[in-house]
Amino acid sequence: MDQLEPKKTLLEPSSVQKGRSSPCPSHESMSSDHSMNKSLNFKKSSSVQMGRYSLCPSHESMRSDLSMNDLSLALKESTSVQMGRSSPCPSHESMRSDHSMNEPMNLKVSSNASLLEDRDALKLNLRSRFQCLHEGISKNSAPIPLNEIYTELYITEGGGGKINNEHEIRWIEKASRKAAMEDTPINCNDIFKPLPGQNQPIRAVLTEGVAGIGKTVSVQKFILDWAEGKVNQDVYLIFPLPFRELNLLKDQTFSLTDLLQFFIGTEQLEISPNEGKIMFIFDGLDECRLSLDFQNNVRLCDVTESASVDVLLMNLILGNLLPSALIWITSRPAASDLIPSECVDRVTEVRGFNDPKKEEYFRKRITDQSLANKIISHLKSSRSLYIMCHIPVFCWISATVLEKMLSGAESGEIPKTLTQMYTHFLILQTNIKHEKDYEKKLKAEDMVLKLGKLAFQQLEKHNLIFYEEDLREFGIDVQEAAVYSGLCTQIFREESGLFQGKVYCFVHLSIQEHLAALYVYLSFVNQNTNELDQPSLLLKVLLCGAQGSIFDLHQRAVKKALQSTSGHLDLFLRFLLGFSLESNQTLLGNLLTQTEDSSDNKERIVRFIKGKIKENPSPEKSINLFHCLNELNDHSLVEEIQHYLKSGSRINTTLTASQWSAMVFVLLTSGQKLDVFDLNEYVGTHVLPDESLQRLQPVLEASRTAVLCEHNLTRRGYTTLGSVLSSKNCCLKELNLTKCNVNDPGLKLLCKGLENPHCRLEKLRLEFCGVSDKGCTFLKLNPSHLKELDLSRNKLSNFGLKIISAELQNPHCKLEKLCMRFCSITDEGCAALALVLKSNRSHLRELNLSGNKLNDLGMKALANGLENPHCKLEILRLGDCDITDEGCSALASALRSNPSHLRDLDLSGNTLKNLGVKRLSVELEHSNCNLEILRLKNCGVTSEGCAALAEALKSNPLSLRELDLGWNKLGDSGVQQLFVALENPNCKLEVLRLRDCNITVEGCAALASTLKSNPSHLRELDLSQNKPRTRGVKMLCTAMEKPDCKLEILRLENCGLTDEACDVLASALRSNSSHLRELDLHMNNLGHSTKQLLSAMKDDPNFKLQKLHLQMQTLQY
Repeated sequence: MDQLEPKKTLLEPSSVQKGRSSPCPSHESMSSDHSMNKSLNFKKSSSVQMGRYSLCPSHESMRSDLSMNDLSLALKESTSVQMGRSSPCPSHESMRSDHSMNEPMNLKVSSNASLLEDRDALKLNLRSRFQCLHEGISKNSAPIPLNEIYTELYITEGGGGKINNEHEIRWIEKASRKAAMEDTPINCNDIFKPLPGQNQPIRAVLTEGVAGIGKTVSVQKFILDWAEGKVNQDVYLIFPLPFRELNLLKDQTFSLTDLLQFFIGTEQLEISPNEGKIMFIFDGLDECRLSLDFQNNVRLCDVTESASVDVLLMNLILGNLLPSALIWITSRPAASDLIPSECVDRVTEVRGFNDPKKEEYFRKRITDQSLANKIISHLKSSRSLYIMCHIPVFCWISATVLEKMLSGAESGEIPKTLTQMYTHFLILQTNIKHEKDYEKKLKAEDMVLKLGKLAFQQLEKHNLIFYEEDLREFGIDVQEAAVYSGLCTQIFREESGLFQGKVYCFVHLSIQEHLAALYVYLSFVNQNTNELDQPSLLLKVLLCGAQGSIFDLHQRAVKKALQSTSGHLDLFLRFLLGFSLESNQTLLGNLLTQTEDSSDNKERIVRFIKGKIKENPSPEKSINLFHCLNELNDHSLVEEIQHYLKSGSRINTTLTASQWSAMVFVLLTSGQKLDVFDLNEYVGTHVLPDESLQRLQPVLEASRTAVLCEHNLTRRGYTTLGSVLSSKNCCLKELNLTKCNVNDPGLKLLCKGLENPHCRLEKLRLEFCGVSDKGCTFLKLNPSHLKELDLSRNKLSNFGLKIISAELQNPHCKLEKLCMRFCSITDEGCAALALVLKSNRSHLRELNLSGNKLNDLGMKALANGLENPHCKLEILRLGDCDITDEGCSALASALRSNPSHLRDLDLSGNTLKNLGVKRLSVELEHSNCNLEILRLKNCGVTSEGCAALAEALKSNPLSLRELDLGWNKLGDSGVQQLFVALENPNCKLEVLRLRDCNITVEGCAALASTLKSNPSHLRELDLSQNKPRTRGVKMLCTAMEKPDCKLEILRLENCGLTDEACDVLASALRSNSSHLRELDLHMNNLGHSTKQLLSAMKDDPNFKLQKLHLQMQTLQY
């Protein structure tokens, strides 16, 4: 909600060294922590009180990220605070210290007993401050040990991007769609440790996350674990410096030494290079009121030189001061670009609780597990509430309310909407009376109105933190109020810093929005608007002309929310509308001196909102309007579209704009995983594919896979796709455009999305899409994510393959699978691919060139790459490529040179004949050959070639797992030799396909014998289009009835089987020892009685079959 729009300026390289005071001389020594020949000394000062190391915990808030609840910094006398922020500067290399990343990331702390004592004293102080988590703010309730209640938050590498056109709650809803495995998770304590494959040291980390998501608690846990000696003990000192308290030092000047001595009460502490680390943690960048003007920063290198706090901070971040120190900054996304990107080595994102952690939190928080289960079940029943549980603070609010209501301590309707939940929470706090004469001294409704006024007017200014002068302006005496009311201990927070300065905030942004909406509502209903002192411009707009009707107020609020470019009024609007329900008015009780007729207003505002939805606003605005209808308990549009989705009449139905919007809302809030978006489900006679795609863009973004096959999209459709892929919230991992008229112009539009750094697409299928070589020039293989690309059956040639090959050699390209079947590629293109296979930069693991006329020259070119030790190819498919025994000889030679990687080889449809198979079999005999899958369908192999394969299996029985020899004229003599090899107990073959191999009863007899001799490994057998007859089937069934036979899949399609053979199969299936799960009997002469018998067998307790294929039907059991 805190939308910061800093003015962007360009930075000249020399500008960092311009300043208001002398810059550092440019000497090598300046970059070290001994800059200006000064070491960092902390000397005992009379102003530093050792009493600061009190062991009393400060009971930190579960609020999580509105502040850094740590060693607070504040002034005894706070001066005025400037509200503005200066602009950041764009990324320039010169902005960072020249030596910040070249210096060792260590600082040496003089090793003597007193310094160790000082470090231990700091650890003791931090441990006492952070060892307890105080959910809410009340200092009177019992603190909870952080290690007991802490629930691990989901933190990932990479930020979510700046949020500038939507409320942060929408970010939470979108983030809930992202699967955990889609990003790289990082443990909080490993925030400065490089991930595997990352070699550069990490000096500065920026952690992003929306309000309340858990940034501050993550920092607190990090510090506590360090202070308790559990982790990161290579860090010598940690200084937590929250921005909200640094704001109080805005007009003061300090040297870095002076600033830090408030944390170290000692006579002297000397820090010098090479051993030990110092860490600075700056929490809450979005709350910063300092002038972080990196463009005009004074270069400061001397730790003893005084400067303003903002100058000290910027020089620490830039690496001019203590260039080896570690820097950790937390921020909401809207403010993260205040820090120049080149000053940050890693960006991480706190995403709050994933679904398992939500449940873990409630089970830790609620000791009665039966009650915890009820709470979890209730929250899951309301999608809007359960999504909000990503935010730890909302989990605490929900636990507080539902624990009382579901245990019977409080009566009333169980909250199902956000307004109900927050209003119940508010009422619970107003009922906390700490003194008997509470009502006489301070009325709850008075404090609610004052806090609401503060909340509303500060919400307008995008302010989440306040100071004493802000409170005085609204007549709030927090010291008095905290004595009497839970309002100022659970909802409103006071923080005391080291300097006894005061900083205030609401527990969470959503509570501020709820109170702001309540204030506006009470101001209208209680007709006391004339008593307001200088109402804000927004309030004037909302209340102007609305004295006669609550509908007018609501209408104005809807319009203002829709006009907001940042969405900052979205949640405020939902709360404001929710108060008009009679059930919520009943909850408000004494806060309402008057009530209003809600029924007529509800009907009018519902009609008004539906009218706005018809105007087809942006998807973000439309979704929030549906949330508003939900708060008003109107589900008519949603129920209408749910009926439509369940009906089978989609094809011939024309949807209105409102219905399209309702469909988006229903699909996004259904709670079901949007694994596959199939455009066929939403395109009909009256709906064009382009329109469906554009209307359902938010759904497409939230899906894992998009199937758009065989649709004639236009420029409009491909522009939509490019926009989806560019979205920072896009979850798409796979896009299938097979048989779409993409052509080169469409691919160009699509590639704009592929090139976007937010694009996470891993699989792209463009088969039969009319793409030419020119289109390949647009195709950049999104270096960081794209792993599979299918360009089969396009108008490509060797030139297109050369373009793709050049991309594959890009060290950042991560493509693992390339499929280019039937693309008119010849041996010339294979030569380009060979260079890729030889490259140690290539990640290619699977290559499919089937259907191209490579011939033996192409095979030889590929073999030249395969034999290179850098080649890591595991799967090679070269079906129907005009390869003969000569090419097979080159392939065999390559396998001999580099046998360790290739696992799967498909040479089907080539004229290898027996000679080619013999040459290949020689290499298969070697024990270092690791080929597991070999497909040789329709290769002209006879019993002679089969004999060579049999010898290979005998010599190296441990490697091959799958063998396909279908459509070869092996005959009984050929398969008999093969079956003899299978009798070897070391043979690990699991899948054997012998379709149309001229096998008769004699061959089946040999196979049955093999199954009896070595039955433990074969799992799948395909004898389709052979002639086993009934006698052959009987032999197989006898073998299958043996306890050791583990055959699970048997295919006997088109084998001329009759009812007699099926009776035998039925008997075998009844056998308790049968493991058969799938049986294929397609295209056999089965009578009706046999079909009935097999269909009825599902009632037999020994029957294990799960799938049975019969003529024109498949039975699932």
